[in-house]
Amino acid sequence: MTAQQARNMGLHWLESAGLRPTRQRVAIASLLVGDGQHHHVTAESLFDATRAAGEKVSLATVYNTLRSFSEAGLLREILVNGTKGYFDTNTTNHPHFFWEDTGELMDAPEEDLEISALPMAPEGAEVSKVDVVIRLRSKT
Repeated sequence: MTAQQARNMGLHWLESAGLRPTRQRVAIASLLVGDGQHHHVTAESLFDATRAAGEKVSLATVYNTLRSFSEAGLLREILVNGTKGYFDTNTTNHPHFFWEDTGELMDAPEEDLEISALPMAPEGAEVSKVDVVIRLRSKT
């Protein structure tokens, strides 16, 4: 895929959510969806990718942009512990594997997952989503 095709995919992705296509947003969107694949990124890994692509974007801008994309429904934030967040371009409900050894987050096969019941939500609340993160480590 060419850089222009990736840019066009990024622009379309932003427009689908009604987001203004600033230079930084287009650059980040192109990296996230420009190859047509789903990605799991951290702000730091995406910052490194933007720099490697020759874009001049601050880490704070990457954080703010990821938050904006999440609030617009373009990304799903997956928390693997209290401080480490990943952003997934696949916003459907699906489980994840988290490799504790490497810090990699990847999709897990959802056809093997069974959730038979959830606790009732407190009065006045409803369940909006269920995140399943299965932690893995290499056998020694």
